[in-house]
Parts: sequence; C-alpha cells; structure tokens
Amino acid sequence: MNQLIKRILCVDDDPRNLSLLQAVLISRGYDVVTASNGFEALEKIQHERIDICLLDVMMPGMDGFEVCSRIKNDDLLRNIPIVMITSLGDKENRIRGIEAGAEDFICKPFDTTEVLARIKMLLHVKSLNDRLNSAYQNISRLSVFGEQIITSFDPVHFDFMEKVDSIVNQIIRKGFDLVDSPQIVIVGILDQAGSCQWSRYDSRGKTSDRSPMTLNLAAHLTFSESGSSEAIYYNQSDSEMNISELVTGLKDHQIPVLNMVRYANESFCLIALNYGREVTIYDSTVLNSVVMQSLFLKSLACQVMNTKSAFEYTVLALARASEANDEDTGDHVLRVGDYSAMLARQLNLPEQLVHEIRVQSALHDVGKIHISPAILKKPGKLTDVEWGEMKQHTLYGSKIIGGHDQMGTANRIALSHHERYDGSGYPYGLKGPQIPIEGRIMNLADQYDALRNKRCYKDGFDHDTVFRILTEGDGRTIPQHFDPEVLNAFREIHGKFAELFEKGDKG
Repeated sequence: MNQLIKRILCVDDDPRNLSLLQAVLISRGYDVVTASNGFEALEKIQHERIDICLLDVMMPGMDGFEVCSRIKNDDLLRNIPIVMITSLGDKENRIRGIEAGAEDFICKPFDTTEVLARIKMLLHVKSLNDRLNSAYQNISRLSVFGEQIITSFDPVHFDFMEKVDSIVNQIIRKGFDLVDSPQIVIVGILDQAGSCQWSRYDSRGKTSDRSPMTLNLAAHLTFSESGSSEAIYYNQSDSEMNISELVTGLKDHQIPVLNMVRYANESFCLIALNYGREVTIYDSTVLNSVVMQSLFLKSLACQVMNTKSAFEYTVLALARASEANDEDTGDHVLRVGDYSAMLARQLNLPEQLVHEIRVQSALHDVGKIHISPAILKKPGKLTDVEWGEMKQHTLYGSKIIGGHDQMGTANRIALSHHERYDGSGYPYGLKGPQIPIEGRIMNLADQYDALRNKRCYKDGFDHDTVFRILTEGDGRTIPQHFDPEVLNAFREIHGKFAELFEKGDKG
C-alpha cells in the first residue's frame, strides 16, 4: 500500500452516489473506500488507514450525526476530517453537524469542483495537524531516549555501534501504517584506514534487522567534505543535483528512493529512506539532533579513555621511579598488579575494582622514593634503625599518593600491603577485616613475587617452593599472615601465577 496516496472513505446508502464519488475521486488519484451504512463505516475507519471521510447524513440504522460523533470521540480517529454531504441545508442541521464535530458541509446535489476543492483543503489541514502531533510525539520520545543515553552513559564501555542501533530503532518504522518513519536506514562509518563499513536496517513490523552491505558510492555523495556536520532532506519532486547523484547511486544498488533524510560528517553517514509522506526540514532537524547527541557522547568517551590512558601511564611511570633502586628493573610492579587482579577476580570482586587494583597496585612501594638506596640495596640484615626506616615507606607512600578519590585504591594498598591478617604486620598492626581487602590481596601477591625474585641479599625460589611457603609456612612466613579467603583463591589459581612469572622471566 502506497502511504503517499490519500485514502477517502465515502459513506452513503445510495449506490449511485457512491459510484459517482468513486469515479470523481479515483480519476484524481485518490484511493477510495466505500461503506453503505454507519456501522460499516465505523468498522472500516477503525481498521484501515483513512485520511478523510465523506459522510451522508440521512442513513437507516445510524445517521451521519451519530457516526460523526462516535469518530470524534475516539482519540485515535478524531483527527480525520469529516465532510457531511446532505440535502438538509437548514441552520438547525448544520448546528447538529458542528456539534457532532464535522469540519465541513456539502449540499446535494453537489458540485464536483467544490467537492475536490474542499477535500484538498481539508487534507492539507490534516497534514499540518498530523505533523504537529508527530512533532510532539517525536519530541517526547526523543527526550526520553536522550535521558536514557545520558543516564546509561559509560565512557569506559561505550559502544558506538550499539548507540547507532539505538538511534535507528528510534527512527525506523515499527508498524506498517506509521507514515512518519523511514522504512530503510543505511549507516556508513569510516574506519581509520579510510574504508567505509556500511550497514543496512530494514523495518520488520515491530523490529528492525541490521545487515552488512557493500556500497560503491563516491565519498562526496555521502560524507561531508567541509568537516562540519549537515543533515539534508530530499523528495522526488526536488531537483538539487548534489542529492540527486546520491539518489541515482542508491538506485544503482537496487535501493528504491521515494524520499530521504541524510546526516553526514567527515566520518559518519546515516541515510533514512522512504518515509510514508514527504519529508521536511523538520525531519532533518530531528535526525541531526539525535545523531549529534550520540556523536558527542562518542567524542566524550574517547576523551575520557585518553585521559584514563594518560592517568594509567602516569601511575606506571611513578611506580617505575619508585623501583629505580630495585634489581628487578620495575617489572615487579607490573606482575603484582596482574597477580592482584587475578585474586580479586577469583574473589568475585566488582570488575571496576579489579581494574583499579590492577592499575593502582603498581604504586604499592612508591614510598621507597624516600628510603635511602643504601638501605634498599644493603646485602646483609638491616639494623633495627634501618628496619624502622624501611617500614616507613608505607606511610610515605600514602602521603605521596594523597587523598584524591580516584587514587583511593592506590592509597589503601600503599598503606596496608604489609599488614598481616594475624595482626603482626605494619605500620599499624591491623588485624583481620580491619585491613582493606585491597591490602589483603596485595600482601599475598607482593610476598609471592618477592620470594620468586633474586635479590642482592637472597636467591629466588621456584614456584613449588613459594607455593609451599605461602600455604604451609617456613617459620618466617606462615599461612596465618594471609586472609584465609585470599589464600584459598591463590590455591585455586596458583598455576596462573607461575605462568605469568615465567613468561616475564623469559621475556
């Protein structure tokens, strides 16, 4: 069914009048639906798309006034214009028709030219009213959509293609009679190599399907060359060459074009095709608004990720500086981050916290910047004074990191990673759950790597030996030093520790 052809419901109990109306209207390009009584008229107007109703007044069973009143009392039908055709020309019956909601009256016998003129005028008014209602509905729907995009915005996990799917599902036709929505949407995204990846969405009743497609269209037809964004619209009656070339290109790919709205910038293109009516600048404005919203969030997500990457790089640079006097050349800080993340994930901690532990645990020994290299590199046993100074690195680290919310995980790890579950650790001798979970995890991860590594004052141990020391004890290190749940998580995944260490050792 062509939604652009206007459908007129003619209601009259006289077959001759119906035949006359049909002959006049069909010859002028209208689609005509007929009904011979009021009940049949109500049945058809409720189940078929009707643009205007020509309604006889004097009919058996239910007169035209009653039919008109019922239509106008239905929220879904009241915007359909009604022209009452009657031989009753007196004032009283006109008032009854107005009270019933009729938009116009034509007296029998009617003049064909007058009927066509009034139909044309009322269809124009209906079109304006429909667009006003559509504008209100679109604004309401897009306002909710925009709110959902903003409230669900996660820059770390932002998926632009997922947002494109959401945009298309907002604008594409969801039913067979929705004239204000496009039937086909085509999306093109330029990749870093300058190649365009095309996708096509087709309306499938209440859903839409996305499928990859190959289009051979000149870049200047689909993407904005100026670097700015633009949304334009096209109807078959338009003759602008810049868009007509695109229409021809789409038709060459067996894509019919009745009308279109196209959004384009230098790297993204969205083409909405075949609305059930002529499109206007309003449609291009709506499309421009909703696409720009998602493109802004994409840009914001990229900026956030760049900032996040710079933050993580800065954390690692500071961590490597803290290991400048370590024989392990800074790889220790990377390994303990991976060990800690493994344990955190095994303990089913939130993924965001797992990521923070992986990155920020690199700063666990940043306080060693304030410790004398003579102490850090001393091959023999430290004196009590030297050991007391060494233990201060946890406090120094906490002070260096500071109290910024984004660095909270790093601060807790730096301060508590030498605390022991049995209360024998430092700097505060915290016990059990008094120790932050990040510190309890880091305590085991740091101890594992320290035992594996060769130092100026000791040789490194193999994995099996370290596993036995941590889980059974060797007198100096005992299982009671560790959170039982963390130690159990280590038992379950200790093989991954060995793989990670050996991979780094070979590298």
